[in-house]
Amino acid sequence: MLSPESAATIRATLPVIAGAIQDITARFYDTMFADNPELLRDLFNRGNQANGEQRVALAGSIAAFATVLVERPGELPGTMLSRIANKHASLGVTEEQYAVVHKYLFGAIGEVLGDAVTPEVAQAWDEVYWLMAETLIGLERALYREAGRGWTRATVIERRDETADVVAFLLRPDLPMPFRPGQYVSVQVTLPDGARQIRQYSLSNAPQRGDWRITVKRVRDEGAPEGEVSNWLYGHVRAGDVLSVSAPFGDLTLPEGDGPLLLASAGIGVTPILSMLDHLAATGSERRVLVVHADRSPDAHVHREELADLVAALPGATLHRWYEDLPLDQVDDAAHAAGHVAGHVTALGRADLSAIDLPGDVVACLCGPLPFMRAVRAQLVELGVPASGIHYEVFGPDLWIAAA
Repeated sequence: MLSPESAATIRATLPVIAGAIQDITARFYDTMFADNPELLRDLFNRGNQANGEQRVALAGSIAAFATVLVERPGELPGTMLSRIANKHASLGVTEEQYAVVHKYLFGAIGEVLGDAVTPEVAQAWDEVYWLMAETLIGLERALYREAGRGWTRATVIERRDETADVVAFLLRPDLPMPFRPGQYVSVQVTLPDGARQIRQYSLSNAPQRGDWRITVKRVRDEGAPEGEVSNWLYGHVRAGDVLSVSAPFGDLTLPEGDGPLLLASAGIGVTPILSMLDHLAATGSERRVLVVHADRSPDAHVHREELADLVAALPGATLHRWYEDLPLDQVDDAAHAAGHVAGHVTALGRADLSAIDLPGDVVACLCGPLPFMRAVRAQLVELGVPASGIHYEVFGPDLWIAAA
């Protein structure tokens, strides 16, 4: 908890800090990378820096954390902190790096706000920073202990083209490592300019398979910095190659128990959902599972047949698919791919949950582009699903928090 004096100062200055926070985070990253270029080269995602998403996400998380401290004393935004800690652990963030961030973040605050940063203001926000940092450090220590190891080597056993822009890699880590359905691993590659960039990819099969599978989508714009790792993997990696990967992390995992589930995805966001379904099928689950997927077209739908097969293998599962583009000559093909099995529905347009009979105690897991997840979450809340029962995964910086 914040001290009473600091809480009063934070409450009074939060509007000023929040109003300038994106300028502060921009200045923070510029100065930190100027003095420590290796951080941008080998740790931070250069694509997210180039498009500005990382600074927006950082600004949102700081503002959200401070707001909770003053509005709900004694409480912490656990979901947000867990998501950040898992991402940090997958990158190998160290405790010492929090001091580096503190130095440049508070330097940026002073430069942007000038004389408005009195000693009392600086002390109060310093308290906020270290409360957040120490909480994350503690969470990350636990994650590192649970993982038992950091980076490892994984051999590519198979490369399979899934669509025109998506490829799946079957990986065999040097030592077997368990994971929970829905988790991801980081993959580190050395790019042509010498940078060692890191990206996260969901494990898209069940833990029982032994080997790991990741599914990678290339970015058509070859010059786009946000696609530099995926495009490199798509263009260069073949069976027999060895990749540097992290232990599995991630907090969007298959909810435990026997209660009903809604697993909703769009585009490449289907990957953690596949892992959950594969695990349910491998364990002979009879849970009621409502599977929702939205995509541009059947041809763009990654692992389309596999998704239908997994749902068909689960006696309590139904599949609802929406395609924005479903040409007339593909309508019959889409129906045939579903096997005319009861509970398999394919429709034209955007995902619409209003016609689905949702159990009152359903727990939802969402993964896909942010607009899709926001729309689905809004529908779920309108249909009476409590917000505490809706969980999501974001590929990249969590801009949901920034927009909250």
